[in-house]
Amino acid sequence: QVQLVESGGGSVQAGGSLRLSCAASGSISRINAMAWYRQVPGNQRELVARIRNGGTTNYADSVKGRFTISRDNAKNTVYLQMNSLKPEDTAVYHCHAGWINYYNDYVGDDYWGQGTQVTVSS
Repeated sequence: QVQLVESGGGSVQAGGSLRLSCAASGSISRINAMAWYRQVPGNQRELVARIRNGGTTNYADSVKGRFTISRDNAKNTVYLQMNSLKPEDTAVYHCHAGWINYYNDYVGDDYWGQGTQVTVSS
């Protein structure tokens, strides 16, 4: 099993910044990609950013140019630097980990963190 623990959420004004962290432990060899999703109550989770072990990244169009995902493989930790935050970024942000193939399809088990709240005020 893999355990994911998130931290770094909080409340900021529009235009501010936050950095989220997600530390993974357990069967780390089962992971080759980590990601951040966000969810507003009543909505489905949205993929915000994903990073592969080799460093390839993907971002939602709504956060391109504002958010940066990075990973420290030695620490088994992924980060999400969020700049120029907007009220519409308000959500619970969840860390995710799994194994993806060449076509970016998840294979086998995947894992979710408990979530951390991000609130951006006008």
